[in-house]
Amino acid sequence: MNFGTTEIILIVAVLFLLFGATRLPQLAKSLGATRKAFKDGMREAEEEEKAEQLKGASPASPQISSMSDDELAAEMKRRAEVN
Repeated sequence: MNFGTTEIILIVAVLFLLFGATRLPQLAKSLGATRKAFKDGMREAEEEEKAEQLKGASPASPQISSMSDDELAAEMKRRAEVN
């Protein structure tokens, strides 16, 4: 979308009519602060994502123990007795 000079002047004139000359600087300031906060948040999110990728984001998979059948049966029996 390309705005020409005439369109920009028309938009500014409508803004003056709607908000008045005293509120426009306040609106511009709050809009700038919101934009800055959004950019900071996006930058932080990107930094966190990069840090997670460097750490190796995939969590360690659970380890399967090498229990014999007798040990497994004894552990199941022990757990059944506890409950």
